[in-house]
Amino acid sequence: MRKPDWLKVKIPSGKKFNSVRNAIKKHALHTVCEEALCPNRAECWGKQTATFMILGDVCTRNCGFCSIKSGRKGSEVNKNEPEELAAAVKELGLEYAVVTSVDRDDLDDLGAGHFAECIKTVKKENHKAMVEVLTPDFQGKKDLIECVVKAKPDVFAHNIETVKELEQVRDSRASYDISLKVLKMVKEIDEKIFTKSSIMLGLGERREQLLRAMNDLRKVGCDFLVLSQYLQPTKQQLPVKRFAEPSEFRELKKTALEKGFRFVVSEPLARTSYHAGDYFSEKQKPKNS
Repeated sequence: MRKPDWLKVKIPSGKKFNSVRNAIKKHALHTVCEEALCPNRAECWGKQTATFMILGDVCTRNCGFCSIKSGRKGSEVNKNEPEELAAAVKELGLEYAVVTSVDRDDLDDLGAGHFAECIKTVKKENHKAMVEVLTPDFQGKKDLIECVVKAKPDVFAHNIETVKELEQVRDSRASYDISLKVLKMVKEIDEKIFTKSSIMLGLGERREQLLRAMNDLRKVGCDFLVLSQYLQPTKQQLPVKRFAEPSEFRELKKTALEKGFRFVVSEPLARTSYHAGDYFSEKQKPKNS
């Protein structure tokens, strides 16, 4: 399907864009911005923000919508990654850092310990920085989720990705119910941590299914919601079934806020980490601003 005009983005460039790219290379880091061919890379990097991807660039799962490399075994874990990540956050002067990862079903702790160490190190070396994590499901194991939660991220994000009726577009080891379970367990472990999830439009979902998914997320206490348009990264991934109009995203945002979500990003080009720190910026504004 041909992309409508509202989905066209500018070519990445500029001084700030280059400074982010250089910092990433210098510290031998990966970003989901590059690996997942994110359409917002120019905008986010131009604002000196990036979503860092830890635990290598090979995912042990193979979802139908994702372009990240997959394999039975991931890359060797870089033991210096927490320090390099913290240094990059400091070098870029980030006040809000987003950390995600590939799935690592091949590791004994599925990568939970490395996640926790990254959070702790970034916060130790950047006292004012807030950290949001976007994690795998850790196979729904509470002890592993607890390991990450106890490292005290400010936001714990985990994506249901789509509606329950279309969960087959994900890897067979993932499931809608396990993802809800992860978000629920985060709140059970520490109710003060904000939770977040994302849903893509354009994979064949119906409106009533979207609304049920919103209700399911609220039932497990999910605070933040991101709604976005699915874009086929390459010809190897699932095709787009439809392009939702910007007006639909505006209407869905209104509906989601009415359902009780604290903060909603609902735009065609939105992704989980898009405008990630805006909720906290809004909360800090004077009430009469």
